[in-house]
Amino acid sequence: MGLFDLFRRPKPGGPEAMRARLEGAMAKRRLRGWNPPLENINALVASGGPRLLARSRELVVTNGYAANACEAFAANLVGDGIKPSSLIGDADLRDQVQKLWLAWTDEADADGLTDFYGLQAMVAREMFVAGECFVWMRPRRAEDGLLVPLQMQLLQSEMLPFEKTETAPNGNRIRCGIEFDLIGRRVAYHFRRRHPGDSTDHRLAMPETVRVPAEDVLHIYRALDAGQIRGLPHVAPAMVRLFLLDQYDDAELDRKKTAAMFAGFITKTAPEDPMMGEGEADLDGAALASLEPGTMQVLLPGEDVKFSSPADVGGGYEAFQYRTLLAVSASLGLPYHLVTGDVRQANYSSLRAELVEFRRRIGQLQHGVIAHQLCRPIWRRWLETAVLSGALETDPITARPVQWIPPRWDWVDPLKDIQAQVLAMEAGITSRRKVVEATGYDVEEVDRENAADAARTKQLGLSYRTSPGETQGARATPIRRPDPEDGTDQSNGDGAAAADRATNQE
Repeated sequence: MGLFDLFRRPKPGGPEAMRARLEGAMAKRRLRGWNPPLENINALVASGGPRLLARSRELVVTNGYAANACEAFAANLVGDGIKPSSLIGDADLRDQVQKLWLAWTDEADADGLTDFYGLQAMVAREMFVAGECFVWMRPRRAEDGLLVPLQMQLLQSEMLPFEKTETAPNGNRIRCGIEFDLIGRRVAYHFRRRHPGDSTDHRLAMPETVRVPAEDVLHIYRALDAGQIRGLPHVAPAMVRLFLLDQYDDAELDRKKTAAMFAGFITKTAPEDPMMGEGEADLDGAALASLEPGTMQVLLPGEDVKFSSPADVGGGYEAFQYRTLLAVSASLGLPYHLVTGDVRQANYSSLRAELVEFRRRIGQLQHGVIAHQLCRPIWRRWLETAVLSGALETDPITARPVQWIPPRWDWVDPLKDIQAQVLAMEAGITSRRKVVEATGYDVEEVDRENAADAARTKQLGLSYRTSPGETQGARATPIRRPDPEDGTDQSNGDGAAAADRATNQE
């Protein structure tokens, strides 16, 4: 390179311009210490999964913000249940299937602690804490007396060992406890026989794991990367901040408590002279003096009293807490007020804006994870078991079409939302079925209830402000307008045209 080449302008689009566009790949002074390993997410989960899981569970139990966020996540994800609405064409068969399903949901839990929709809430909590949950679909005997001989048993993430990565005797690969065949399909899960952290479960010596076929197990988790085989805790991005913030709050609270225990300090020129209210000295030679209400103490010459003035947390404490908890909320993907319960700085517009974005994310999880990985496979297995056991007489493939309805959203101002939905139906933008299902109910069930209510009120001769099936609101313009001169009605044919003519006459 010549001397004058140093002063020439570099050609546009050269290597320098390309490196400028890939600033994150530079290794100069600012980014010299940033050298993350290029590892697959499965390797990260296999190496750090057990410790991450243990810390996550402890955090949700001991940290108030994490516990509140977990409950808010589960309540918004499944609420009181994501419920099926059968799409069978035959009305009688559809009613039979819906009634049988509703009765079976009370028997769905193998542990007998809750119903099917309670199991959904437990799955949602496990997704927040552990990132995954396993559902073992267990067939039962006919003598067990169940309406449909099928129950669900939930297994925590710890039941599937992360460290079990080997080659099975049949040649299949076992990765993090999951057995894959030669073309990468899941064929089995190797579960532990007991929870590794449960010291109350003592069993006889037997093989540590048991092989369960994949068709009997549902693995519920949200895959963040392509090819991910195990889940990551939803709370993982906020774990460090929550842990350190909790330690900071504890230290600040303990400092204030310690400082408040000292009311004052007394200095004397003659330490051997006792002071009013002074007790006996301890082994270290320190004595305490207590004062009662109304006491007046006369100090001797040379004595001085200095009262304790504990240092305040400072004006930046609340701002620091707010910014930190705001970062925690962003890491969790939850609105700030759902994590902290603080709505002092919120208004209708801000709450509505953040709830709209949050519910988009929740809707994505409802349809892509809960409905697809949990509800639909259970519905298929339940139909097959019901037909084989004789509880239903139909083709399970014919009865398979179903729509899963998520719980309704409660808005800050429901009146405005209902008015907007009514206008959308009148304009043909949406259907009444969609509007009713958005409330979490089946439109056919609502119609049957409205019809029954209307028949009952008519039979009893009751009259309400709004009868079932009627609508309220602005009334239509009358088609006949009374003539103020002769007291007779004039037919106008069209209400709008009559109103226009009346306005022109006036």
